[in-house]
Amino acid sequence: MVRRIFKIIFKTLLGIIIFLALYFTAAYTLPHIDVNDDFVNTKDGIKIFVVSNGVHTDIVVPTKTRFKDWSLIFPPELFKAQDSIYSYTAFGWGDKGFYLNTPTWDDLTFSTAFKATFGLSGTAVHVRYVKQPKVKLQKCAELIIDEKSYEKLISYIEKSFMMKESNLLKIEHPGYGDHDLFYEAVGTYSAFKTCNVWTNFGLQEIGVKVCCWSPFSSGLMSSLQPEENK
Repeated sequence: MVRRIFKIIFKTLLGIIIFLALYFTAAYTLPHIDVNDDFVNTKDGIKIFVVSNGVHTDIVVPTKTRFKDWSLIFPPELFKAQDSIYSYTAFGWGDKGFYLNTPTWDDLTFSTAFKATFGLSGTAVHVRYVKQPKVKLQKCAELIIDEKSYEKLISYIEKSFMMKESNLLKIEHPGYGDHDLFYEAVGTYSAFKTCNVWTNFGLQEIGVKVCCWSPFSSGLMSSLQPEENK
């Protein structure tokens, strides 16, 4: 009986080790495989950004264009600051428990991490009004896309929000600062579909040159850097 128990434990641990080895091999290999290699910045297109805090990435778009006025969807008066001086709006998709309960890494618990890793929690979209991002190596990538691509990006972002009777579902949470809010989202977060995978897939969909897959921000941001900076 004891031998059988140890055998089960051994097989379980071996399975976990093999899974982790395969996962991290993919996580550090697939970011080096690019898609949409023919992408070039459009001279007279729409400027967007991909911003990283070192762990998480956001897609940052102009607040107002003739294609979309995000301030009509997210009125400035809903935010603590209640101002409209910010030219860009940032969107990030991720695990709801992680977003709401982990404002800093010191707040991270095993329960939150476990649920996020295995898709046991809901998801949320983090919306922020920001000034024009400052392009810094590995922290922010500037892209200029054509109008058709931007319309596709708008659709991708909109489809990430959970809707009820055509209304967005705002989460009652104070946010991290004066210019951000959280909304219920669709989809399931997991180790295979992280916030960075959401960003990466969105850029893939509109034809931007990005990596094949990357659960980590470092792989995604590296794929967005000019060749001479890699």
